[in-house]
Amino acid sequence: MPPHGPRRVGQTAAVNAYLWITVVSLAAWAWLLLGQGFFWRTDVRLPPRREPEAWPSVCVVVPARDEAAVLPDSLPSLLAQDYPGRAEVFLVDDGSTDGTGELARGLSRRHGGLPLTVDSPGEPPAGWTGKLWAVRYGIGLARARGPEYLLLTDADIAHAPDSLRELVAAAEAGGFDVVSQMARLRVASLWERLVVPAFVYFFAQLYPFRWIGRKGARTAAAAGGCVLLRAGMAEKARIPDAIRHAVIDDVALARAVKGVGGRVWLGLADRVDSVRPYPGLGDLWRMVSRSAYAQLRHNPLLLLGTVAGLALVYLVPPAAVVVGAAGGDAATALAGAVAWVVMAGTYLPMLRYYGQPLWLAPLLPFTAFLYLLMTVDSAVQHYRGRGAAWKGRTYSRPDAVPDEG
Repeated sequence: MPPHGPRRVGQTAAVNAYLWITVVSLAAWAWLLLGQGFFWRTDVRLPPRREPEAWPSVCVVVPARDEAAVLPDSLPSLLAQDYPGRAEVFLVDDGSTDGTGELARGLSRRHGGLPLTVDSPGEPPAGWTGKLWAVRYGIGLARARGPEYLLLTDADIAHAPDSLRELVAAAEAGGFDVVSQMARLRVASLWERLVVPAFVYFFAQLYPFRWIGRKGARTAAAAGGCVLLRAGMAEKARIPDAIRHAVIDDVALARAVKGVGGRVWLGLADRVDSVRPYPGLGDLWRMVSRSAYAQLRHNPLLLLGTVAGLALVYLVPPAAVVVGAAGGDAATALAGAVAWVVMAGTYLPMLRYYGQPLWLAPLLPFTAFLYLLMTVDSAVQHYRGRGAAWKGRTYSRPDAVPDEG
């Protein structure tokens, strides 16, 4: 046997293993590019609209907990809606300690516009998240007005003056029970530039927008910041009672509606913007990690699969380029480079949508690595009893709360 024969065999096996792993990653990107509902395109906007002869009545429900910092930039935009039908706003103060309720009343007096009701439901009972308890209370107030639609929107969301008109027109024209828009998130700081567009990109990869709006499709999701919901469908699907313990309530709402035969549409927004800042990495980390493990149904096997999948799809291509170039393995380096180029290419439309420099596209593996760490941290915090924490509340996993039937 030649000198160092076993070592050479081992090195050859390692090179082959690197190559095959990279080829699998490249195949995954070929599938994502063509077979995952063209998730990377950003042209799914409000469907064709047609103004109804008679505009249906709408009640807007805004759950708010300690939102005094953002309310001056969001609530006036709701009050100023240019809507031809009857509409009013219900802001539900979910136990705020910063004067959110009084500030809302003051903004209404100052700006006028749509009628505003401010009320508070008290602390949520066991088995309810605070937001959904507030939504339930707000829907209860709204039902006394007999609305045909409910607009569920967050306290940090600003709407263009024609936002409500466009949402209702799209729902009426398309026969949708839910029309939801993913608000354009704030992108100003360095960390927001790195993380926020990727957040929407990853969401669209999990829930391709084209599949959601297709008749008969099982894929269901919504964006909680802006959900127009038919009031009759809310009763039929038992919203929000049926999803009362959901941390990721928007996806749960869409599934509940589709579960009773409703139609859902979700796309990117042109007239709806989030005004909440996430200037530092810590702010963004908490936003993602508070619900990441809940997204995986608190399942350790799903966590392992997600970590492995993120590594294979996002981390292997740049690693293959480095390993292949360093070891003189041109095939591995080439396969990794092609996968990396495809990855960056699918990210470009989202960067354009957010008005960000295109040189950020090759940095997507770094951002994916951050998301991997956030997901693991979410699981760690869950098992330490601090998972799904938000504004002073920590929520149990769904099977740990009583079922009220």
